[in-house]
Amino acid sequence: MQRRTFGLLAGSSSLALAAGVKTAEAQTAAPLGPGLTPFGSEAAGNKEGTIPPWTGGLTSVPEGMSWDPTKTLPPDFFASDKMLYKVDQSNLSQYAHLVPDSVREMITKDGFSLQVYPTHRTAAYPDHVLKSIALNVNRSKLDPAGGRLGFTGGLGGIPFPILDTTDPYKAGAQLIWNHSTRWTGVYLNNDLAAFVVQGRGAPILAALGPNHFYYSYYDPNMTPEKFDGILYKLLNTSSAPPTVVGNEICYWDTTNPSQDPIKVWQVLAGQGRVRRAPEVEYDAPSSFVNGVANYDEYYGFSGAPNQYDWKLVGKQEILIPYNNNKIYSVMAEDFLLPKFPNPEHLRWELHRCWILEATLHPGNRNVMAKRRMYVDEDTWQIGVTDTWDAKGNLYHANLNPKANFPNMPGTVYQDTYIINLQTGSYCAMQGNYANPGYNKPWTYEPHPASTWEPQAMAASAAY
Repeated sequence: MQRRTFGLLAGSSSLALAAGVKTAEAQTAAPLGPGLTPFGSEAAGNKEGTIPPWTGGLTSVPEGMSWDPTKTLPPDFFASDKMLYKVDQSNLSQYAHLVPDSVREMITKDGFSLQVYPTHRTAAYPDHVLKSIALNVNRSKLDPAGGRLGFTGGLGGIPFPILDTTDPYKAGAQLIWNHSTRWTGVYLNNDLAAFVVQGRGAPILAALGPNHFYYSYYDPNMTPEKFDGILYKLLNTSSAPPTVVGNEICYWDTTNPSQDPIKVWQVLAGQGRVRRAPEVEYDAPSSFVNGVANYDEYYGFSGAPNQYDWKLVGKQEILIPYNNNKIYSVMAEDFLLPKFPNPEHLRWELHRCWILEATLHPGNRNVMAKRRMYVDEDTWQIGVTDTWDAKGNLYHANLNPKANFPNMPGTVYQDTYIINLQTGSYCAMQGNYANPGYNKPWTYEPHPASTWEPQAMAASAAY
């Protein structure tokens, strides 16, 4: 099958929340070069007009709408849009060049469909992030032993906004690090729910509880001299279902895992002791979704990229799930259908994406022998991942819808949906829905540094 391809292109968060969505930082940083946005994507739209130019992103609530971010999750800012067309079994051949391989498989075998809406380039970043992106052009360096091993020098923004397309493997490594360092705020606190759907049945709650993130890489008070290579720290505590109440995981991700490996600590309910948990990495089945998906599948790809060689294949207009605030107003039972997420509530848009392929580096093992990722040019986030097993069979479809938070400002992940194309089971890794308990507003207040220390986990562990 032929695809349409394109030539390669050479304040404090708590204050932002208090200021409200009308006063998010302006997009004032200078462009990186002719025709580029301040974060490295093509500023112009496409010639057909189906992808508009970037004009600053979504940094305030659209006129005629209101939202109090301290009380609710953000509404669907594009609820008045009319669907352009639907892609299903009847017309897949007409749109196949715009649909990732795994999604075509879902349409062909299980009757999935795509509801396609007008494209909105909502990506936005605070001014301090844009300024850091401009600085990173000349200071971010891949590990000289191989880009898959890590990078140094970059801080506070996308490390490689202008990919070195003279070397597809170097550019591929730059691209996966751009995804890994995507903008998600400085501090982030949210309650997220994970579900599994097995045997074509109803969704089952697998995990529920608060997450506390600290993205030290994005802290505006951080300097290159003080930065210790820790990209972010996460503390997750399980509050439901009863079998996992009290479980905790503390996770430290790094920008150079070859020199400073990812660190994970775990407390299991009833044991009252903190353990190192090196198994919470790579293709280990995720306990948060009963093993239906693996830890390194979060957000399209998660964790250390050192098992793979990364190759930039090109750039392509592709349909990916985008601007999906609507999901926040849907009950989990109505959205998580027996075979796949409800197409009636999942919005797809046409965006330019970098096509990134990962193949196992010699000597490494992973059940995902090959991955192809469609990386949105504006957010540097993976929209869809296709995966293949060691026999060359399509294995998982990994869908990653995005949601809009103009108070950050940012367009960030809404959830990750991983569908096993061979068994029919799937999971929602960690999202918000309309159900009470799953729909708490995100907050951005700082927490004490001890929040992410294993010693603090030990002090609060339940016996």
